[in-house]
Amino acid sequence: MNCAPFPTMRSPGSSARHAATAIALAVSSVLSGCFLDSNSGDSGGGSAANGSNTSTAAGGSTSTGTPTPTPTPTPTPTPTPTQTQVPAGPITEGDARRLLSQATFGVTTDAVVQDAMAKGAHQFITEEMAKAATNLPTIAQGSLNRQTQCPNNDAACLRDNFSAFPLQRAFLSAAISAPDQLRQRVTWALSQILVTSMGDVPTTYAMRQYQQILRDGAFGNYRDLLMKITLSPTMGTYLDMANNAKADPAKGSEPNENYARELLQLFSIGEIRLNADGTKQLDAQGMPVPAYDQDTIENFANVFTGWTYPTRAGSAAAWPNPENYEGDMIAMAAQHDTTAKTLLNGTVIPANQTPMKDLEDAISNVFNHPNVGPYIGKQLIQFMVTSNPTPAYVGRVTAVFNNNGSGVRGDLAAVVRQILLDPEARGEPATKAAANYGQLREPVLYVTNLVRGLGGTSDGVHLMTATLNNANVGLTGMGQPPMDSPTVFNFYPPDYKAPGTDILGPQFKIIQSTTSLARANFVYDLLITRNEQVGPAQGVVGATGTQLNSATLDPLAANPAALVDRVATIFGNNTLSAAEKTAIVTAVTALPANNAAMRVRSAVYLVVTSPQFQVAK
Repeated sequence: MNCAPFPTMRSPGSSARHAATAIALAVSSVLSGCFLDSNSGDSGGGSAANGSNTSTAAGGSTSTGTPTPTPTPTPTPTPTPTQTQVPAGPITEGDARRLLSQATFGVTTDAVVQDAMAKGAHQFITEEMAKAATNLPTIAQGSLNRQTQCPNNDAACLRDNFSAFPLQRAFLSAAISAPDQLRQRVTWALSQILVTSMGDVPTTYAMRQYQQILRDGAFGNYRDLLMKITLSPTMGTYLDMANNAKADPAKGSEPNENYARELLQLFSIGEIRLNADGTKQLDAQGMPVPAYDQDTIENFANVFTGWTYPTRAGSAAAWPNPENYEGDMIAMAAQHDTTAKTLLNGTVIPANQTPMKDLEDAISNVFNHPNVGPYIGKQLIQFMVTSNPTPAYVGRVTAVFNNNGSGVRGDLAAVVRQILLDPEARGEPATKAAANYGQLREPVLYVTNLVRGLGGTSDGVHLMTATLNNANVGLTGMGQPPMDSPTVFNFYPPDYKAPGTDILGPQFKIIQSTTSLARANFVYDLLITRNEQVGPAQGVVGATGTQLNSATLDPLAANPAALVDRVATIFGNNTLSAAEKTAIVTAVTALPANNAAMRVRSAVYLVVTSPQFQVAK
């Protein structure tokens, strides 16, 4: 992604907050320029999320509309893609830094970079996948009643039992310092595809159980993951599958369609039939072919009837069971629709099957649909490498999803390996010259890259709750509080286009003036106002605060050009142009030579708020 000219630099000083504001506004107007003058492939439409956890069916029909028939598609002929990977062996420093940027939450020390260089991408990934998983902290289920659990509405109790805060802390702490970085990174991507949100999940415990499923399944099989999330009582609450009874003509009731719809639209195949390379299949009139219609949704909704919460210890199973998030949902056959059901591609599952048999058949029907590889594979590429992968790149990842080389479909470990070893992912930054290559760093990655790049530590509290002039400039202010997306469509949809372009830039959905200000002001506040030190938050058990360590760069302060070059290498893989470096060097040189810390922090601030850092190549 090429960037427009850099905004005029001004160093943080006595009026540094105003400089932060000015630069943030300038950067927000420049960022979309990083996507200009490029021809994208089939971009997927550019739709934005709506404001609810329901959506229209493929072809535009709704749950109350007339079913849209699925026409016979005319697939675009494409050759079978090869499972191409870069050769094993040592890699360059630039490629090692890119690999660490894609496979972790940010580059740390030169020693880590040199280790990745010597091992090469193949060995690095193998060792990452073999690391023991860092699990979320154990949380007691407690009472689902707020008053019972938290007498007198104690604020700390409510925060720790009925919000995402404890999990956000744990997630961010692990993103900063856990050894299993690749698992953490893949889990974060999966959590933005297989979405649940604290907006509709009642307790911290419930969300913890769901997020642990994603961590456990990050390198597993996608079919297994679909089964686990389908039976998760957290998902059962979020998308209304729990206590979803079969139709009752006497009451005029019908099964709830939410989970059936989102399983198809968001968690597996998408709305449009795809070729293996992710491009849309078109009918004889040149229109995209729907992947399913309203009838299909209704049949899947019938499949997902008769499931209730797991039975609480010491209680007898009943319909409906009360909320309980310990274990998988259980079936109650009397509430399950036992009619025959027509699923994807006209597959019919027979009448009078058990609820579990229907569910297993339905998940297999979805999992084996040819759309799953390109639909899920492309999104994983977008989260880890580039927002606009070529059809060939998507096709190679699809081929591995379909067959990992040993006849296994849906092997996520093999898919992630292909994504990171693909020729489009590897190589020096200079080789990635296409204007539409790369991705805007989403807020979580923006923050973690800063902390990790300066050898920092964090318990996650400040990263979420940082405030400046009574405004949240942490991840909430930036528009991405983890595990708390506004809808089932995540914080941004995968087909959102960068403003003023025809190029996919999903993360731009949450770039506005306020969120751009929050980015710059978060960096300014932590580096300049707080001198890189935030103490433990009061009232938070186990809090340790957030600390950075830019002092290792102080010896370079006397040579602003060398300092800026080093900072640009740490944070931008040295992708700043000569003109951009000159602008930053000029700003840093204007600061007192006897104030090394201010020079270093100003250099970091100006590089990290630059479009060249915010758009990762």
